[in-house]
Amino acid sequence: MTPTEPAPAPAPAPAPAAAAAPGTDTPAAGARPVVMVASDLDRTLVYSPGALMLDMPDSAAPRLLCVELHEGRPLSFVTETAAGLLAELAREALFVPVTTRTRKQYRRIRLPAPEPEYAICANGGHLLVRGRTDHDWHRRIQQTLAESCAPLAEVRERMWRTADPVWVRKERTAEDLFVYLVVERDRFPESWAKEFAGWAEERGWTVSVQGRKVYAVPRPLTKSAAVAEVARRAGAGEILAAGDSHLDADLLLAADHGWRPGHGELALSGWTAPRVTGLTTSGVLCGEEILRAFLHRIRLRRPGPRPAPAPAPPTTMPTPPTTPGGRS
Repeated sequence: MTPTEPAPAPAPAPAPAAAAAPGTDTPAAGARPVVMVASDLDRTLVYSPGALMLDMPDSAAPRLLCVELHEGRPLSFVTETAAGLLAELAREALFVPVTTRTRKQYRRIRLPAPEPEYAICANGGHLLVRGRTDHDWHRRIQQTLAESCAPLAEVRERMWRTADPVWVRKERTAEDLFVYLVVERDRFPESWAKEFAGWAEERGWTVSVQGRKVYAVPRPLTKSAAVAEVARRAGAGEILAAGDSHLDADLLLAADHGWRPGHGELALSGWTAPRVTGLTTSGVLCGEEILRAFLHRIRLRRPGPRPAPAPAPPTTMPTPPTTPGGRS
């Protein structure tokens, strides 16, 4: 199976109904509230080769579209069907990518839709407005972290000193906000993660294991805080969200409705909550299912004559809520 080359972006979509008034960061007076879709990217909408989980014969596999290159190598994909659904979504709602990626890593992604008005990077540490960094927001985040948790240097030193070179491939600091390791999963001891997480929790940090990456992130550095800021500026009347990891739990809890893939930290831990639908599909096909769920919800609640909705995805009923275990 050979992925297709990245396709050119569709023509720009019309501005959201409640876009900010010119020269302000608040909605224009009398603007109609918009539906805001705030979604994690990696292993939620876009998938690396190792996360595709295509267990059917090659001849039956979906066609893939490459959405990320790094040093000339394809890194992330969506199905062609998902690409079309994402373009539809960008026309019908305020689509906001929400990622733990750094700004540089995020900018490598070329989604099959117009550039979003807003994007959230570094787990909420950076807010991009029309592709440019909002430095006022970043200063607010830095002040909150300085007042609320142990300094980055202390956590980084502990993480890197106790990690074993036998299973560590890389050590990284992201945007001077948090740290992570790239590890060999078959050698990585879960006991180390548990012990380090307990140490970090006492200092106001949380630990998340996502595939080959182990993150240590300040607890006040959340996706939901940045999403709330975007919702305020855009005048969002409803927030829909999706994510697969413990670092997405606060995002899902803050949304009017959320979806959790059948893979990832949240699924493996059995995490669920009110207004969060746990899906059973895993891998890149779950990206399609999440996009269909977003569109179905938007079209179902639209006043007046309704266009034919996207097929409602099969879901599992949420069980009574449990407390999130911790991060994407």
